[in-house]
Amino acid sequence: MNKIILFISAILLTFVVTSCNHAAQHRSTKSPANDSSLSSGEPRNTPAQICAKPDVPVLCFHHIADNIKSVYAVTPATFEADMKMLADSGYHSVSPDQLYDYLVYNKPLPAKPVMITFDDARAEQATVAEPILKKYGFRGVFFIMTITYNKKNYMTTEQIAQLAKDGNTIGLHSWDHQMVTKYKDAADWQKEVVAPKAKLEKIVGMPVKYWAYPDGIYNHTSTVELSKYFKLSFSLGTKKDTLEPLQTVPRMIVPGWTPRGLLNAMHRTFEKRN
Repeated sequence: MNKIILFISAILLTFVVTSCNHAAQHRSTKSPANDSSLSSGEPRNTPAQICAKPDVPVLCFHHIADNIKSVYAVTPATFEADMKMLADSGYHSVSPDQLYDYLVYNKPLPAKPVMITFDDARAEQATVAEPILKKYGFRGVFFIMTITYNKKNYMTTEQIAQLAKDGNTIGLHSWDHQMVTKYKDAADWQKEVVAPKAKLEKIVGMPVKYWAYPDGIYNHTSTVELSKYFKLSFSLGTKKDTLEPLQTVPRMIVPGWTPRGLLNAMHRTFEKRN
């Protein structure tokens, strides 16, 4: 009798392990609807393979203005010095599309890649930061908090559309900066993600495929939900969700460091982790 029980237990254990492996394989091949490589059947990296890839430095800016004392603020002069340092050091700005293809399909990136992102849709990001990016041959990623459209000190819809036309990437930063961990039901997701995403797509005339978490905060439930709408989502800090690494791409906030301080922080935060 004991031998029979052990035999049945072994069969059940084999079934469970096989089912878990199949589920993991299914998750590893999951792809958002706006992934154009779906039709080609190109093999995708698993979450474990994505987590194992060297990180690309992703910088996060907010205010680019004088006379603001905040960890989220840098002066225009400091911002230009940072961009000059990156250019002089041989860095090349990359888009979220390029980062996605690198993570998922092992597509090559330029030497010394860096992504330059901006949160909250402050007006000076369009009027001050973007011309500096152009000066040094860079493109940026602008995550828009859509409640701010056409309000004082924030971008107009025309400025947002122009940023997209100039080759920058436009992403979503929620409707009103409510953290995703506070979304309680479908109505919250509709208000904070679905509706503003659709409106922003009308403004820029193209799909909005990327998200930045308000306050950089997420949980596993939110990463799974966001994977239905976005190819990549960007957090703050270095921790990744090992099952949804595409929805937890790390970024670092850039305060008013010297250019050398920024370069050292990039090495500490990203390159030495690889």
